[in-house]
Amino acid sequence: MAIRKIGVSFIVLVIVSIRCGHSAFTPADSYLIDCGSLTNTTIGDRVFVADVSLSSTLTPASNNLANTSSSSVPSSYGTALFQNARVFTVPSSYSFQIKAPGRHFVRLYFFPFVYGSYDLTAANFSVSTQDVVLLRDFQPQAKSAIVKEFSLTITLDTLILTFVPSGSTSLAFVSAIEVVSVPDELIVDTAKIVNPQGKYQGLSGQLLETVYRINMGGPKVLPNDDTLWRTWDTDQEFLLDSQLSRSVNFSGNINHMPGGATEETAPDIVYSTATELAASSNTSNARFNVTWQFNVDANSDYLIRVHLCDIVSKAAGDLLFDVYINTWLAAGDLDLSSMTLQSLATPVFIDYVLEADHASDRLSVSIGPSTLLDVLPNGIMNGLEIMKINGSAGSATVITPLGSKKNFVIILVPIVGAIVVAVVAIILCLVLRKRKLAKQYSKTWVPFSINGLTSHSTGSRTSNGTAFTIGQNGNLSYRLPFVVLQEATNNFDENWVIGVGGFGKVYKGVLRDETKVAVKRGNPKSQQGLNEFHTEIELLSRLRHRHLVSLIGYCDEKNEMILVYEYMEKGTLKSHLYGSNLPSLGWKQRLEICIGSARGLHYLHTGQAKAVIHRDVKSANILLNENLLAKVADFGLSKTGPELDQTHVSTAVKGSFGYLDPEYFRRQQLTEKSDVYSFGVVLLEVLCARPVIDPTLPREMVNLAEWGMKWQKRGELEQIVDSRIAESIRPDSLRKFGETIEKCLADSGVERPSMGDVLWNLEYVLQLQEADSSSMSEVDSINRITEISPLVQNISTSDTTPVREVGTSVLNDLSDVSMSKVFSQLIKSEGR
Repeated sequence: MAIRKIGVSFIVLVIVSIRCGHSAFTPADSYLIDCGSLTNTTIGDRVFVADVSLSSTLTPASNNLANTSSSSVPSSYGTALFQNARVFTVPSSYSFQIKAPGRHFVRLYFFPFVYGSYDLTAANFSVSTQDVVLLRDFQPQAKSAIVKEFSLTITLDTLILTFVPSGSTSLAFVSAIEVVSVPDELIVDTAKIVNPQGKYQGLSGQLLETVYRINMGGPKVLPNDDTLWRTWDTDQEFLLDSQLSRSVNFSGNINHMPGGATEETAPDIVYSTATELAASSNTSNARFNVTWQFNVDANSDYLIRVHLCDIVSKAAGDLLFDVYINTWLAAGDLDLSSMTLQSLATPVFIDYVLEADHASDRLSVSIGPSTLLDVLPNGIMNGLEIMKINGSAGSATVITPLGSKKNFVIILVPIVGAIVVAVVAIILCLVLRKRKLAKQYSKTWVPFSINGLTSHSTGSRTSNGTAFTIGQNGNLSYRLPFVVLQEATNNFDENWVIGVGGFGKVYKGVLRDETKVAVKRGNPKSQQGLNEFHTEIELLSRLRHRHLVSLIGYCDEKNEMILVYEYMEKGTLKSHLYGSNLPSLGWKQRLEICIGSARGLHYLHTGQAKAVIHRDVKSANILLNENLLAKVADFGLSKTGPELDQTHVSTAVKGSFGYLDPEYFRRQQLTEKSDVYSFGVVLLEVLCARPVIDPTLPREMVNLAEWGMKWQKRGELEQIVDSRIAESIRPDSLRKFGETIEKCLADSGVERPSMGDVLWNLEYVLQLQEADSSSMSEVDSINRITEISPLVQNISTSDTTPVREVGTSVLNDLSDVSMSKVFSQLIKSEGR
């Protein structure tokens, strides 16, 4: 069989619809194709491009086009995209150039009808990518319009969708195609296995097929009302007994928590409506479940995502209920307030996996009242997604391209005739320009040293555009040419990616002087990214400290936002605690990392005329070099502290869920103590080596800060210590470490210590760990630390390289002196 490829080249990308309007998310790839149509089709704010217009070889009379009247299309999606079809009698394919590898939605639209000699109602075919089969022996149901949605991670720079008729007399067809980028974090990597209870890992790499997407208690949500153009059906037809439930609506604002569910997770209309148990508040003896039942394919694994948002309670903690999947208890006595920092109308989602061994052709999801005493019988559900996990569905059908002039299946040629000549000319111009730039910059990027601070400059030759002034070193150019960074990262080779974050991807790079660097390349279309880009350059250009990651340069050519940092060989602290195969850190190593991080944060708070509040302190933002020296990173959310006559900065809440200061979240008043709270969570994370939020765990263990403080207040913190280090921690060291955490996590900011006090506390913890009992017998309380902590405040850090005396020592920046040695001089009886 011959194959013909429908190419969608960069020449025609300008006419592919780009999302606009209500959504903050802008997809890097957005291909909307109306297959077999002679004209473009507008659906809401999106334009589906006629595939005929993408080829100079097609004519309207092409005999593999088919169409029908709009009156024959019974579709809740609208009829426009189902009136035409592209028909294939031999294996054929569409190809899409992928600008941003990562998770994408692939949606395929089908409506079978009869057109001339083509009977699409008898179609039988398969659809595959280069890597996996999406549909095998698919037979669309007659007189039924259907959309098949798949969520998959694309790693190649080209996606090829191949349509293969199942037999020599069969045919394949498609009415419309969408290939659209979605946030990678839309699908997290772990979920909770329903039975037997456990953790499912590797979810983020799986191919998922959407089977059901339901808006509980609310109206049908059409694509134009969803941030990712999804359709959410109503739940009425799936309720086994609608008399047991009622629909509720919420007119207030949904409180999205940083790091939690977003509008990309589900639109606000889903979280603003719910199906609730019909029992009222005065019928405390009513005990029944509300159940939804769905038809599914047996012998498949399913991802079941439950969307929840407490829009019915008057106070946090009032709502407790059970969730069941089939006959198994998925969540008992579920308390949403424990997952939302005691906040109402805050959306969350929980992922469950029902494995094939326990699946059948019926899948049910139920909510029921808690059996706890003094708990009113109630329960809600806002939304539900059921996705088939197709990771083991089979390998893709591989078809070797063969030329055939006799096949009448459409060929869309990406570049023909004069276009080829034009493209070649453009490529030659780019190559010549690149060589010219490389020659121009080859000897201008050299290191310089000012006031003992090492950085890099592009010399007198800067790139096109205007560099903005940066901090106290505004006369120094940190700007690096784009061509230099291309060379350093092997043209941003995907194999050199060492991390991915909200700002963009981070690449390992090697500069021309063999300096290893980390190159963070942002998304130029993101306004939030632009703000973070400017903030990070402004701060790091004037902040230098041994325990802060150094900025080497930046690039803002060609609408790029690129930051270049010193390379940290050992990666993040988080990766050394859990979630990877890296060797475990010992207790002393962990303490030294915490101390180094505290030094960096203390410098941020005290090293300038105004404090700098990091605002996103977490283990993923603490990096380690080859010697496990800790450095604080990622200052994109940082804010300058309050004026001298003010106590706080009023600002929108930003940060990471699980680390967020609850007082800051409630009052939107930011202080340095917000960093102290987040650092306290990091300390607990270091001790326990587990995620700060883990919805797969039992309810009381989901939030690490709450769970850890329960054990600390019982005096049994040793019960939750990472088993790999438990035996190596001295009791006194653990006791003082726990007291430090408890002070950091105080509910009120005024009750928390300063970062300087935290630093001294941690030094004391290390002394307790290292010293024998006789040498430490004279120090009987951590309260001794409060007597000497003012010494830290007397070490003024208003300059970027502070110099002050402590005893007879001279400190050139606190980071140049071992705090352990200074501390031992102060607390030992034989000290000065």
